Amino acid sequence: MSKRLLQLAVAVCCLVPIAAGGAGLVLGPALVGDAGDGRDLDSHFRYLSGLLLGIGLGYAASIPGIERKRVQFTLLSMIVVIGGVGRLLSLFAIGVPSPVMLGALAMELLVTPLLTVWQWRVARRAGGRFLS
Repeated sequence: MSKRLLQLAVAVCCLVPIAAGGAGLVLGPALVGDAGDGRDLDSHFRYLSGLLLGIGLGYAASIPGIERKRVQFTLLSMIVVIGGVGRLLSLFAIGVPSPVMLGALAMELLVTPLLTVWQWRVARRAGGRFLS
């Protein structure tokens, strides 16, 4: 019963970040509306920066025993690539961003997938088990 309730709670609650993330990809900063004095935009920026920090720490945690971290590595990479798709949408919708943002886009849509394929090859050569 506890497992089923948890599954139901997660199924309902995951709709919030899915909807907000999808809306953010489509709407960009308009998601937070008129930021007025900038508090909402600042709050959202810092939240997303925290997620980015968490992603980086997740990759760092995959370094020891990297050959056994296929699922963890792939999940982190999917998150980064989906974020890169959002950045690419912005490029098409608003225009070419600064060189720093273009560098981030290259990391998200080129370097990350290449590292992921490399990790898969290392994991496959190590054989067998794929943990977290």
